[in-house]
Amino acid sequence: MIMDFWDKNKMMRSLCLFSLLLHATMAQKPAIPNKPVVAPQVPAATPVQKWPTLSGNEPLVIARGGFTGLFPEGSPDAIGLSKDISTFLCNLQLTKDAGAYCLTGTTLDNSTTIALFDPKENTYNINGKDVRGHFSLDYTSAQIDQNVSVNQAIFSRPEFFDGVSPVLNVDALLEDKAPPKFWLNVQSEAFYSQHGLKVVDIVLEILKVYPIDFVSSSEISFLKSINGKSNKATKVIFQLLHATDVESTTIKPYGEIVKDLLNIKSFASGIMVPKEYIWPVKPDKYLGLPTTLVADAHKLGLEVYASGFANDFFSSYNYSYDPTAEYLQFIDKEVSVDGVVTDFPVTASNAIACFAHNNTLPQKGPTWIISNNGASGVYPGSTDLAYNQAIADGVDIIDCSVQMTKDGVAFCTNSIDLIGTTTAMTKFMSRSSLVPELQAKSGIFSFDLTWSEIQTLKPQIVNTQSDLPRNPAEKNSGKFVTLPEFLELAKAKAVAGILVNISNAAYLASKKGLDIVGVVSTALSNATFDKQSTQQVLIQSDDSSVLSKFKDIPSYKRVLIIGEIIGDAPRPTVDEIKKYAVAVNLPKTSVVTATTASVLLGITNVVKELKDANLTVFIRTLRNEYMSLAFDYWSDPTFEIATYVQTTRVDGLVTDHPATASRYLRSPCSDPKHVPTILPAQPGELLSTIPAELLPPSAAPLPPLEVADVVDPPLPAVVNTTKDVHAAAPAAPVAPSSTASANSSNVALSLVAILVFAMLSARH
Repeated sequence: MIMDFWDKNKMMRSLCLFSLLLHATMAQKPAIPNKPVVAPQVPAATPVQKWPTLSGNEPLVIARGGFTGLFPEGSPDAIGLSKDISTFLCNLQLTKDAGAYCLTGTTLDNSTTIALFDPKENTYNINGKDVRGHFSLDYTSAQIDQNVSVNQAIFSRPEFFDGVSPVLNVDALLEDKAPPKFWLNVQSEAFYSQHGLKVVDIVLEILKVYPIDFVSSSEISFLKSINGKSNKATKVIFQLLHATDVESTTIKPYGEIVKDLLNIKSFASGIMVPKEYIWPVKPDKYLGLPTTLVADAHKLGLEVYASGFANDFFSSYNYSYDPTAEYLQFIDKEVSVDGVVTDFPVTASNAIACFAHNNTLPQKGPTWIISNNGASGVYPGSTDLAYNQAIADGVDIIDCSVQMTKDGVAFCTNSIDLIGTTTAMTKFMSRSSLVPELQAKSGIFSFDLTWSEIQTLKPQIVNTQSDLPRNPAEKNSGKFVTLPEFLELAKAKAVAGILVNISNAAYLASKKGLDIVGVVSTALSNATFDKQSTQQVLIQSDDSSVLSKFKDIPSYKRVLIIGEIIGDAPRPTVDEIKKYAVAVNLPKTSVVTATTASVLLGITNVVKELKDANLTVFIRTLRNEYMSLAFDYWSDPTFEIATYVQTTRVDGLVTDHPATASRYLRSPCSDPKHVPTILPAQPGELLSTIPAELLPPSAAPLPPLEVADVVDPPLPAVVNTTKDVHAAAPAAPVAPSSTASANSSNVALSLVAILVFAMLSARH
């Protein structure tokens, strides 16, 4: 590689300052964080289950170019992370002197630094379309080997490893002492043949020299040319492209060709199809009815491999952004595909080894699954649908953030401001007001509407990532739930426990005459939660004075919800916390820290210190959306869950998606001693492979947690709002709760940091 070429390419894709620093540093560092441990797919004592694949064996994992979800295609690290758990799929490109390389697509653009070596582009007609770019057949093998390196072709993925590794040469890979299992996919055979390259002869020579497990192509003429000439151990697979694409030999769309499986059987032993051929996705992005393609193919002895899997590509709302759920849709049914082609082979491997075949423990692990407004990733939060879904998904604790109406009805919703969680904007915009004691912006507050008025509204799902909407078909579904109804549901469904969150108690008492603490206490007593020990009762607040009101009821566990804690900053003893609470609810960033470039920094000592003081520790809030995950988690929420459970050993996970946490905690693979196991991320490992100069600077430590951050003033008396407010003396300003004040400072610091970081790094 030539440094100048690489540097120029990075200037086109990122900030030039960091680009100049990356090559010199990265080339000297290994970049294989959290490499999977090689282990049998099942424990030795467990009998091997028969799979509903054609062979009866478990489905194959086929890695497109290796672990391309994180590393550039065909780079040593992409191969290293996937080699032991998958078959390597090489999308073949050929040079003018018949050099064979592995790169997806018809050009070298995006995935390599070719433009730095040769700025000039050419235009060729491929399958009736003019394509402009840099083509491998315009260069010799020596030119590619000596002057071109690989980039991450998908720009939403990390570019930390761009320009480091050469383009993967097929011979160099297969001549290795321990080459990976290998799938050769021949791209654009007709195009290469038109320009003098004898693709059939080249491929047959490769098949003669090396042990190739699979060879595939989307061109029927090529497959017929090699049929019967290849090694008998090599399976010949017909790759079908999208249904409307036209196959070059028959000039028919692939959607028509797939209807004649018997004809395909005459020249191939299997098919590789986009996953939509099996589970169609409707225009509204929900799954349609499955086709019978897999069953029909198996009846004729054809294997079926589904392609197009990637953790960070949106597929269908049915999966709630959980990639494991999507894999299970294809492998854990009455009929299974014979393999999946993916950019994230570890997630696919875990789905097969850990989650398929209803592979669950007799009893879930000890970590509590706590809902965040029910299953709010699936339905509007705090509705009957969200709570019932959370219970069906295996939640331990359902939660209710209590709000008060103008006429004193307590109900569950995430915020005292109804704008984000309801359709209040459409009906009650005139009721909007600014309450500086509660928030900096205007809102439509629950205490300004009666219960009958709120019942005229519809709940509204909260999208935590604007580009990744949640279940839009149900965005306004469900009904609001009063606190008594919530408690009745918890009893009827016999959940392990409830969490009741109380906020803004001082303001409601002194300004609105609403006794939220008294209302909650009465509701719990009426439901006899104070006289039983079967179900856990957690009272949560950011106000220590609120928690003090419940200290005399031994069956209630008090939870202090607090903001950011910097692990290395000096702090006083946690004894003050223990005066008010037996548990703490922390933001997850207080436990595992990350840069704004979505790379984990490390683990703080916060959890250990709190647990050493016999305090229970919960963390919040876990979500499935890949945009909310650090790159260390490989766009897979299961790895984030495993990290908090196995590495930090928290006692409870607060999540929008209880199903994801429940599936992991009920799997044998959640046990670190089990073979196989799901390894947690190792915060700092990925970071250690990246030059410090490329990452944004760390924020200054926040102030230490002081006693004043925990101890709140006593709650004010509940005012009588029926008296003449004009005659009343001006009320004293309401002191914000300690943690609310601390959180405001933290937010201010965070915003400054974000503004700085955003100028330096354009990630997620």
